[in-house]
Amino acid sequence: MVKIEGMAEEQYYLVGKIVNTQALRGEVRVMAITDFPEERFKIGSTLAIFNGDKLVENVEVDGRRLHKNFNLLHFKGKDHINDVEKFKGFDLKVAGAEREADQLDENEFYYDDIIGLEVYTTDNDYLGKIREITSLPSNDVWAIQRPNKGQDILIPYIEDIVLEIDLAGNRVVIEPMDGLIEDVDTEKGDA
Repeated sequence: MVKIEGMAEEQYYLVGKIVNTQALRGEVRVMAITDFPEERFKIGSTLAIFNGDKLVENVEVDGRRLHKNFNLLHFKGKDHINDVEKFKGFDLKVAGAEREADQLDENEFYYDDIIGLEVYTTDNDYLGKIREITSLPSNDVWAIQRPNKGQDILIPYIEDIVLEIDLAGNRVVIEPMDGLIEDVDTEKGDA
């Protein structure tokens, strides 16, 4: 949360990361961290640029196009590379009030609601916690960080695998496909 002097604290949610600049006319290359890039990065939307936990500046999107796996954004009044170069590596966030106006369909969730949930198999074997979500054209892929183990388990967010998402219970139940987690030593969960 960000406290602005004389105002209540505002909640912000991560929607992207500025990974680089693009050409000389002030565009930035953004890696989306949202299922709603068309909505979050549309022309006229307001985004907050953060360096860590510090709000740097609010900007208005006045240009958007796709290039490879990135959203190329242009901000109003930032017409040269020198205006945006300082933002490389910074986060793009959206104010909580804007997010609350969203209408989610059934089985749609915000990334930050899913990250951190504990993952169990249908046999109640504990696999770990969801560490990261990668958005691919076909579906999202969840990286599950195993407790005291090596590599993450990667599971696609598809109906045949992810059977239950219980936000209140902080848990996800999956039906592992053959070969998906064969090399994983699971431990019995308590729940």
